[in-house]
Amino acid sequence: MKKHFLVDGKPISGALFDFGLFFFHDAARLPNKGTGPYFYLPKMESHLEARLWNDVFCLAPDELGIPRGSIRATVLIETILAAFEVEEILYELRDHSAGLNCGRRDYIFSFIKKFRAHPEFVLPDRSQVTMERHFLSSHVELLIQTCHRRGIHAMGEMAAQIPIRNDVGGQRTGAGASAARQTSGSAGGHDGTWGAHRGLVPVAKEIFDKYMPQPNPISSDRKSAERASRTVQAKDLLDVPPGAITDEGLRWNIDVGLQYLHSWLQGSGCVPIYNLMEDAPTAEICRAQVWQWVKHDAHFKDGRLVTKDVVKEIIRHRAAELGAELGKDEKLRQAAKVLEELTTSWEVAEFLTLASYDLLD
Repeated sequence: MKKHFLVDGKPISGALFDFGLFFFHDAARLPNKGTGPYFYLPKMESHLEARLWNDVFCLAPDELGIPRGSIRATVLIETILAAFEVEEILYELRDHSAGLNCGRRDYIFSFIKKFRAHPEFVLPDRSQVTMERHFLSSHVELLIQTCHRRGIHAMGEMAAQIPIRNDVGGQRTGAGASAARQTSGSAGGHDGTWGAHRGLVPVAKEIFDKYMPQPNPISSDRKSAERASRTVQAKDLLDVPPGAITDEGLRWNIDVGLQYLHSWLQGSGCVPIYNLMEDAPTAEICRAQVWQWVKHDAHFKDGRLVTKDVVKEIIRHRAAELGAELGKDEKLRQAAKVLEELTTSWEVAEFLTLASYDLLD
């Protein structure tokens, strides 16, 4: 929401506000530069949201005298509900679609949030919830199948590594592994990937050039009997991966969540933490997973219970460590307070950014 821009006395949608500004100022001149008004639609949960955006994409060009169809949008399928409506979402945006994109971090957050009342959906340590897990690889497989059957692009998850100076071998190993996940195994068939840092582009390109010499695998993939024979069902998308909950996993979630919130409250939305480019979905997973463990009386693998008191103590300890490094910092104090509330409240908050929005002023 844009709380400082009111329409009929109420804050306007942040997404519509940003779209309107960009489209008004740039849409008419972009075709002269060999490009166009291209958009990225995250967080979607329903084909009805896609229908709303399609209405926006039809109305805006009419208002400015720009031909319809110039807008292209990629929808990020990063919620569990959207995974059940990929066909419908593509249909609603059929005149403006550039394809669909896989999301992992927000997808896991959505999985936790939507099944928050069910203890059987408790996930293990985040480090164990990789794209190779069945519920995530099924999400990827479904997206590729759907897109290529409709002749549209399927994009892979983002490679979040930040290259380390003078560590070429490590950079290539990490980035290459991330890119390789888009082109081989259960994730095979993606038309491209994203990189959090431009230094990853040549590494990812090398992998894609090897496994995808053609411009994209759409045509060949549509003819693939092997891929067409694999049917992703609801039970595949809801398969909870086994694994342990550890003290290290809890501390990692709290550490990363606290560092991100601290930076976000200072106005930075993308934050490098431990050589990974972290954004809001990272912090959402961190705090939602801790909340889930506390809510459902989860146990560490050593048998100890994950309690509110344990979580609060770790937050306070880590905040004190960061405070010793940074000095007196009001935003750090606020971040610790927000994280404690988000992880120990009775109900899970919809988004941490909304829960802490008023602290930005």
